[in-house]
Amino acid sequence: MSEAYDYDLFVIGAGSGGVRASRVSAAYGAKVAIAEEHKVGGTCVIRGCVPKKLLVFGAHFAEDLQDARRFGWEVPDCKFDWATLRDNVLDEVARLEGLYTENLERHSVEIVKERATVTGPHGITLSSGRKVTARKILIATGATPVIPEFPGAEHGITSNEAFHLERVPQRVVIAGGGYIANEFAGIFHQFGSQVTVVNRSDVILRGYDEQIRDRLLQISLTKGIDFKFNAQFKKVEKAEDGTLRIHLTGCDPIEADLLLFATGRRPHTEDLGLESAGVEIDNKGAVVVDADNRSTCPSIYAVGDVTNRVQLTPVAIREGQAFADTIFGDKPTRVDYDCIPSAVFSHPPLAGVGLTESEARNKLGSVKTYTSDFRAMKNVLAGRNERSLYKLVVDGETEQVVGIHMIGPDAPEILQAAAIAVKAGLRKEQFDAVVALHPTMAEELVLMR
Repeated sequence: MSEAYDYDLFVIGAGSGGVRASRVSAAYGAKVAIAEEHKVGGTCVIRGCVPKKLLVFGAHFAEDLQDARRFGWEVPDCKFDWATLRDNVLDEVARLEGLYTENLERHSVEIVKERATVTGPHGITLSSGRKVTARKILIATGATPVIPEFPGAEHGITSNEAFHLERVPQRVVIAGGGYIANEFAGIFHQFGSQVTVVNRSDVILRGYDEQIRDRLLQISLTKGIDFKFNAQFKKVEKAEDGTLRIHLTGCDPIEADLLLFATGRRPHTEDLGLESAGVEIDNKGAVVVDADNRSTCPSIYAVGDVTNRVQLTPVAIREGQAFADTIFGDKPTRVDYDCIPSAVFSHPPLAGVGLTESEARNKLGSVKTYTSDFRAMKNVLAGRNERSLYKLVVDGETEQVVGIHMIGPDAPEILQAAAIAVKAGLRKEQFDAVVALHPTMAEELVLMR
């Protein structure tokens, strides 16, 4: 490696993509440092998918304990203690941060626990004033929640703060219609909160198959979650006792104890000094990169949510790996963004891979769809009317399965395996040829005729 610089690679941001790129690059023999101003692990591990999924697990017990009585268990009335779950989740986050840190140190990656900014194509300045140089710089600072601008918006919180609440609020207003909004709506509802979701459009989970997202809306309404569509925030007033009065367009003011903004995430590039190196930033604040993760400055690269390509943790990890393999491993690698599966850990969860029905009709013209609309066996005995929905989208000419979309218990777990079939380009007849695994919910994937 070159000795003209302090480091072969300096990474700004120790999230999933930055950590993977650092560790693999160091394993290839590069001298690597990674700067992180918050905690090692990034959004996913510290204040995103990992702690949120643990809250989802905790929330599921609300219905599981009720259902247990129908299965013969004498379950007394149970009291939920938020502080216990919150503290255990935060302890697990701390444990994972320690593991990430140990993994970097084991690969001789220097961890710099302070803010770093770019001061040129090869220059970095730390908040302590220390200046260093690197042959390559990797931006992996992720994304940050968007907070709408209106009078009183400062009285709301984002998902970052939701994991640290002192208590579960009795009345929650959630702004947004995406996956974060619907996941926290389910979580707070199961914990006993009165939940209202405020969405500026009339569509939730834009980008997911219409039938699947409509089923989630139907189930959520049945559970008692309220939705305000085509509503804009006018102002929020905070009373002396801490309660909020939320004024919206098109409806009466809403009284709430908590306002949670889940209105999207923007790339975290502000005040990073990227302009000093000629790095192009698009109109959404994302670093513009090519297929090899290289920015408009030849020595500066970017991976993960900061590029705003696909804001998913596994994608950031793939990009970090591809960067390290290409730059330091002499193994040119590019990420394939086709057929990336995704899930929403709502109540119940949904998942999808490939083309939605509308996307397929626009792209292919001739399309066939197959659906299975059923009650999970557990729900039948538990006396729950909640129905699952599985859907195959098939190319009408070739019979290739181009999309699978589903909502119901364990849908994300089932879809991970099913996504392999879509990625491999299997045809409907190959699904039909598989013998069903009975009795399971997953067997519905091979029984649609």
